[in-house]
Amino acid sequence: MAMGKAKMSTPLIFHSKLLCISLLYLITTIFLALYTSLSPIKCLFKSSPFDPIQTPFFSYPSSYGEHKHVIPTHRSSCSSPIYFSDYWMVLKEILLLCQTSSVSSSHPLRYMEGNSTNFGGNFSTQKRISYFDLLNDSVEVPCGFFKKFPISDSDRMAMKSCHGVVVVSAIFNDYDKIRQPKSLGSKTLDTVCFFMFVDDITLKGLDHQQVMSRNSNEYNVGVWRIVKVSSKDLYANPAMNGVVPKYLVHRLFPNSKFSIWVDAKLQLTVDPLLLIHTLVVSEKVDMAISKHPFFIHTMEEALATARWKKWKDADGLRKQMETYCENGLQPWTPNKPYPSDVPDSALILRKHGVNNNLFSCLLFNELEAFNPRDQLPFAYIRDHVKPKLKLNMFEVEVFEQVALEYRHNLKKDGTSFAAEVFKSERTKRVSNDLFVNNSCCSKCQKYLMEMWGEFYN
Repeated sequence: MAMGKAKMSTPLIFHSKLLCISLLYLITTIFLALYTSLSPIKCLFKSSPFDPIQTPFFSYPSSYGEHKHVIPTHRSSCSSPIYFSDYWMVLKEILLLCQTSSVSSSHPLRYMEGNSTNFGGNFSTQKRISYFDLLNDSVEVPCGFFKKFPISDSDRMAMKSCHGVVVVSAIFNDYDKIRQPKSLGSKTLDTVCFFMFVDDITLKGLDHQQVMSRNSNEYNVGVWRIVKVSSKDLYANPAMNGVVPKYLVHRLFPNSKFSIWVDAKLQLTVDPLLLIHTLVVSEKVDMAISKHPFFIHTMEEALATARWKKWKDADGLRKQMETYCENGLQPWTPNKPYPSDVPDSALILRKHGVNNNLFSCLLFNELEAFNPRDQLPFAYIRDHVKPKLKLNMFEVEVFEQVALEYRHNLKKDGTSFAAEVFKSERTKRVSNDLFVNNSCCSKCQKYLMEMWGEFYN
């Protein structure tokens, strides 16, 4: 037997490299899970319904590619989380609100009627301004429909029969895909209506891709009822046609109590009842809409619209902004009771009532007068309308947690049908290239100076 110091043997468990790696992975995973669960900035969204519908609503042809080209988000956590209440409690409360809201609304908004070759009525600036202050509930407000909205009678009746919550979207010129919402509760389809407005170009595309057949009087794709709009009898611009269901939803669905507008580039990932309850009902507001991810001043959005050719009529944009500056548009300051002047209007949640309906009518009138870029007149109307709109402008990180965003349909050459969303970082000073031809005497010079001064302070 050899004399000397006994040699310590390595435990058998460490002889396996695979086992060591597995143990290290397990320890790391547990640490990260604990850190994430205890992190104070985690976006603690409660799961949607207790019993979400698991089965797919619709089986698309594999060539349709409804889940291609999703835009990734960069926020894995958020500093302003929202919390969803229990699904069954929300369902009960929304149903009760829908039953009682018609009784409490004793002074509904009155709408101007008439016949015109123009759907919106084509009112002058001063005439539109005259409806900002609704002192008398007998005043009739212009709110579109000066010519018949070109849809079928069966669709019109179906829209009138929607008495609860309506989710509305639109695809014109085949810009987007139809996507089914996720995580709907087992009773949601009994309370929520889903309507998708399309034109004939989009309808042909759906037929060609075998998503649906045009040889029918009524169309459905999953939860969505498809409503064909005859664009030749409305606006030449597809974007302006989409503005009608987006901002006149309370007129298209006169018996609905709440609505959610969803841009067709989005896919809802949270039950609509939970969204309405958390972002509108619990906050006691008329409307909920996300803040813009980069801009807080209206003029920033206007300048980006011109620079990135989101609307090519720069002279028209300049005229629009100078009209607003001349009639009281002010840059955003912390003194305003809102966190921003610029929304991301891809997702809009509304409680139908006088305040919201009036705001929507007035904003539509501005879009009809100038262009369909709805972020430009938003603060101008919001800051001047009376009665005041109760507004919840929630954080962008909340928006990214409740919806998936996709790119617009791509052409064969790989380019987008619509302009790519402007996502560069905001510069400290925005150039005044929109006003280059009239910079010395622009009616917006005071606005620009105050806006730039706010950037430097």
